[in-house]
Amino acid sequence: MLRYIARRLAALLIVALGVTLLTFFIMHLAPGDPAEMVALARYGQENLNREQIELIRQEEGLDKPLYVQYGRWLLHIVRGEWGNSLSTGEPVWEEILVRFPATLQLTLAALVVSLLIALPLGILAAVKYNTPVDYLATAIALLGVSMPAFWLGLLLMFLFGLSLGWLPVCGYGSLRHLVLPALTLGCGIAAITTRLTRSSMLEVMEQEYIISARARGIRERDILAGHALKNAFIPVVTMLGIQAGHLLEGAVVIETVFAWPGLGKLLVDSIFARDFALIQGCVLFFAVLVVVANLLVDISYLYLDPRIRLEKEV
Repeated sequence: MLRYIARRLAALLIVALGVTLLTFFIMHLAPGDPAEMVALARYGQENLNREQIELIRQEEGLDKPLYVQYGRWLLHIVRGEWGNSLSTGEPVWEEILVRFPATLQLTLAALVVSLLIALPLGILAAVKYNTPVDYLATAIALLGVSMPAFWLGLLLMFLFGLSLGWLPVCGYGSLRHLVLPALTLGCGIAAITTRLTRSSMLEVMEQEYIISARARGIRERDILAGHALKNAFIPVVTMLGIQAGHLLEGAVVIETVFAWPGLGKLLVDSIFARDFALIQGCVLFFAVLVVVANLLVDISYLYLDPRIRLEKEV
């Protein structure tokens, strides 16, 4: 167990290194002078002059070759120094910690929304296989997969915010502000999870031990609760680990649409400002979160299916 976790943590370091390396060089391929963008963010258009731009270029090491800039940044990360934001001058790590609770709140709420929608709908579709209920659940899941998250968010804002006036369309601070962003982000994940839950349940319900349980006269409700659900949840849990990356990816879009002050909004703002230090810090933090989420999913297998533990010990 500990050896497996150590291997996954080593893989985490490799993944994080590759992600930051790719992000760093892609950002430098974008048009525009980063020193000028930073100077514009700090001093404004009216007070901007060439001397300030050159001073920032030298202070932040932007006049050095790209590999030197990346090496210096990586060395600071190894030391636990995430650097300072080029546009605000604030420590990158502190800015991430300030914004992370909002993103965590949104992603957890979206995950709860997706499970509340997907699990009952997927199980019901499997139990009512090839009936109008199954067809309706499949159609809803297909619609959810096909609809872009930002478009769904705009529709919900128009309906519940502008037309009915029930919920605020942007902002942060109360449960009412959380409803629309969480619903928008959760519906896309729910659509995929619904289809997977349905197919997993159908596969489990055809297994021999389920047929044997029915032959012994066990009630269908007890078969579902005691035998089918636990085994059907293994691929669902796997998908949830994969969806962790999609939740964070969707959070970037949804936080921008709803002006939610999380890491996604911070990342978008830093991209527009060409704030390389902040971009690298956010991307690295996202990469670590995704790998850790997948590690937790792998560990959960041991509790969902004890046979996995026995197979690893042999």
